[in-house]
Amino acid sequence: MAESARPPLHPDARRWCVAAAAVAALPLLLLMPGWLAGTLATVGLVSAWSGARRPWPDWLRLLLTLSLTGLVLAAFGFRFGRDTGCALLLAMLALKLGETRWLRDGRSLVGFALFATFAAFLQDQGPLTLALAVPAVTMALAASSRMAEHEVPGGVTVPVAHRLAGAVAWVALAIPLAVATFWLFPRLPAPLWGVPENALARTGISDRMEPGQWLDLMNDDAPAFRARFFGPPPPVEQMYWRGPVLWDFDGRAWTRAPWAASLPPAPVEAAGPGLAYEITLEPTDKRFLFALDLPTSAPPDAVMGLDLAPYARRAVSSLRRYRLESVSPARFEPQLRHQLWQAATRLPEGYNPRTLALAQRWRSEGADDAEVIRRALAWFRAEFSYSLDAPPLGRHSVDEFLFVTRQGFCEHFSSSFAVLMRAAGIPARVVTGYAGGFRNPIGDYWLIRQSDAHAWTEVWLEGRGWTRIDPTAAVDPERVFLRSGFIGGGLAGLGEGLVPIATFADWLRRGWNEFVLGFDANRQRLLLRPFGIEEASAGQLALAFATGVGLSLALTLWLLLRQSSPRTDPLLAAYARFLARLARAGVAKAPHEPPLTFAERAAARLPADAGEILALSWRFAAWRYAGAVLDNEARAQLARALRNFRPRVRARPLPGADP
Repeated sequence: MAESARPPLHPDARRWCVAAAAVAALPLLLLMPGWLAGTLATVGLVSAWSGARRPWPDWLRLLLTLSLTGLVLAAFGFRFGRDTGCALLLAMLALKLGETRWLRDGRSLVGFALFATFAAFLQDQGPLTLALAVPAVTMALAASSRMAEHEVPGGVTVPVAHRLAGAVAWVALAIPLAVATFWLFPRLPAPLWGVPENALARTGISDRMEPGQWLDLMNDDAPAFRARFFGPPPPVEQMYWRGPVLWDFDGRAWTRAPWAASLPPAPVEAAGPGLAYEITLEPTDKRFLFALDLPTSAPPDAVMGLDLAPYARRAVSSLRRYRLESVSPARFEPQLRHQLWQAATRLPEGYNPRTLALAQRWRSEGADDAEVIRRALAWFRAEFSYSLDAPPLGRHSVDEFLFVTRQGFCEHFSSSFAVLMRAAGIPARVVTGYAGGFRNPIGDYWLIRQSDAHAWTEVWLEGRGWTRIDPTAAVDPERVFLRSGFIGGGLAGLGEGLVPIATFADWLRRGWNEFVLGFDANRQRLLLRPFGIEEASAGQLALAFATGVGLSLALTLWLLLRQSSPRTDPLLAAYARFLARLARAGVAKAPHEPPLTFAERAAARLPADAGEILALSWRFAAWRYAGAVLDNEARAQLARALRNFRPRVRARPLPGADP
């Protein structure tokens, strides 16, 4: 198409399109890595600025496209998937800001903006994303309205406030339909897709632990799960949230034993009454579940193996809510089979000789199991320190930690203590999970964050069975439990004044998770219970959905018919009032009569007002039928003159008319 045949994009309409794209990009920018978001935002600003003055040449656009594509792919490890696609969409949106010369470009930009808003929900469905998406859609509709005003010669330029109000009205009109679709559209018990593409990208506990692996996790303030007790909660120093139990040690890393999950749960003798509670687990894309030490049974759709570590039957790719009961053990598997004893004392050959020699020396000095544990804890307490800046460890990682560096965090302490116990012939294993938590007083629940990740050791003692030993707590108990006194280390560093804000924000997020993201097929079946339907079937839900959609569409149609009335235009409404006053003066306009013909007839009947009638009618006809362009001020002036017109006298009777 030749350039002369393309309708250009009005400068003011272009500004609206750029503003709509900027608002739509904000949710995605907040979900990108900081450096990548800053780069794309800078490219977008430069692109919008240069596009308004002089478009970039084709070779420069191609170079920027290839460069940004390579940058995005490198940022996500050259993995193609949802996150990479969203970042590429944002990069193309930034470059598109420089290509907005024609009306078609403006429409494409608004389409990109709407798709970017949708893409943000693929990554996050939180209340902040929704709060940012609503103005993004509103701005896109307002930009489309602004382009439509210049699409027709002589089109009306609507004031900014009216344009925004119209866009808000359209968004509000869609809310009933959206609500009906969300609450009533029949849901599947599981998503249409399987494991999300970023299954390896989520932070959290895994079934492998080696020195230094948890460093990023210990600095992550993201929520891991929330717990609500049905009764008095235990003291925070007793809140050990059990996760994967690690049996196998290869000299450096601990891993989970697959065979443990296939064996029945070990027997537990409770030391007192159980604690009932509910956990709402954030998506992890893994099968691990967490429970307060020690759970009595697995939650629904989950299993619990020999070591009482609960596992879901499917990966937790969305919010998972489950109820459990836990007890404090008096004895935990007091009888240990020989095969399990061997598995819990096995060490690889050729690793950590100094640790093995120390344990053998303690044994040769006559120390029994309890004395070996006491000596190890006393040594840790006296000569070791807690630090997240521990130096990296080499092949003999336990030897280097125990005899050289002597500083680290929970994964160092639990691993070294377990190896030391095994070297002394004491069955030991590492338990991973979380410790402590923050009590939110607003919702009366406990928030456990990724930074609360913890690892401890379980040793098997004659007559007692598996017994929890936390060497990290022996070194620095405040680092284990008191770090949860604020919501995350980052907020604690900013001061206590921000804690109430963060507390309220997390309570709001919890409510959103429970009532929106947690609304699944099971809860939907109970939706019609207030209407006497205990458990709605798919057919009943479909009928309710059709009813809700029908009512929403009927409301939309009614508003559209109302809006199509000519009186919705202020100038047409003023002309209608002008005609009404002439009719009351004795001159009524026939439906088929053109405005100027009627004006001449009215002027003849009302000679005192003839000049004003002809002038107003001519100006109105020129705007309405001749394509005359009136700016906002001229339109307002004409409408005001039409509304203020009042005939001085009644019309003369026509010749030959009855008196």
